[in-house]
Amino acid sequence: MFKLFTWWNGVSPGGWFDIKRRSQHVGTDEYGNRYFEDRKVSIEGRKRRYVIYKGLAEPSKVPPEWYGWLHYTFEEPPTEAPLARRDWETDHAPNMTGTVFAYRPQGSLRETGERKENVGDYEAWTPDA
Repeated sequence: MFKLFTWWNGVSPGGWFDIKRRSQHVGTDEYGNRYFEDRKVSIEGRKRRYVIYKGLAEPSKVPPEWYGWLHYTFEEPPTEAPLARRDWETDHAPNMTGTVFAYRPQGSLRETGERKENVGDYEAWTPDA
């Protein structure tokens, strides 16, 4: 019943019906997101492209090769023409801000929960000095 009226936790039944009726499944990425493309050309002169997220609708979960396809940077989907990877490239990671997996730099209060003791290398500024 919850999926009947919401879009942020997946596509609604009406959305599934519409996408299945006029689109074809193009591929699925490693996060489980599914990608679709319309069968007919739209009024803009190109086929519309969709992503249905697995779980919460979080756009940072879209890998670069699928992002490029969704935004018409690449004509062929990564299932037909995979994006060439360089040896210096790292794997795609979604945005983890706000989660327990978020990056916490050294000295962050969130890293250990305690502030490090002042070692005397800081001198406060005063306007009279």
